[in-house]
Amino acid sequence: MKWETIFFDCDGVILDSVDIKTKAFEKIFKPYGKENAKKGVEFHLIHGGISRFDKFRYFFKNILQLEVSNQTILELGEQFSNFVLEEVLKSSFIDGALETIQELKKKNVPAYVISGTPNDEIQYIFNKRNLSQFFQEIHGAPRKKNEIISDILARNNYSNKNCLFIGDAMTDYDAAIENNIDFLGVVKVDQISPFPKGTWVCSFISDQIFKNKNKN
Repeated sequence: MKWETIFFDCDGVILDSVDIKTKAFEKIFKPYGKENAKKGVEFHLIHGGISRFDKFRYFFKNILQLEVSNQTILELGEQFSNFVLEEVLKSSFIDGALETIQELKKKNVPAYVISGTPNDEIQYIFNKRNLSQFFQEIHGAPRKKNEIISDILARNNYSNKNCLFIGDAMTDYDAAIENNIDFLGVVKVDQISPFPKGTWVCSFISDQIFKNKNKN
């Protein structure tokens, strides 16, 4: 039996762009003090996969303990996009990612992108990099990942037990669990897995997803 469909996060799963975005958060948080910036970056790293706008709101409310307007959040989001977009367009692929999505297309296994990046921006990136051809749909914020997956499962009548989400953050893991689908965590070789003990993880995804499903 093959996978009915596979969902992919983007940063840290398809594109090696996590560090690019971490540096952008550092730039944005730096004017508010070194210690506050450090806390903001730590929150970003622990909560990968959620919207940058949610991270900005958390930074102001929980770290700075300040009220922040929606206009300020939008302006910070624009600054962030200006910092990262060009670099993300040049970023390399995570090992095995391109080969995997190419193989999925050959095997006629539908794939979807479920990202915390704003929807217009993630669509633009995948179009510019000629990656849209490999995916049925590409989705980003502000919709939550669990909601997007639930919607796709329902619209296409996919069987939960035959679907997989590949991600690198607990947000991705939680979205998979909430939808009762399998999860594969991408963890770099020099990093500690953030996922619960027993979670299926790897640093090189090509071929592993096919071998794993064949064992079921």
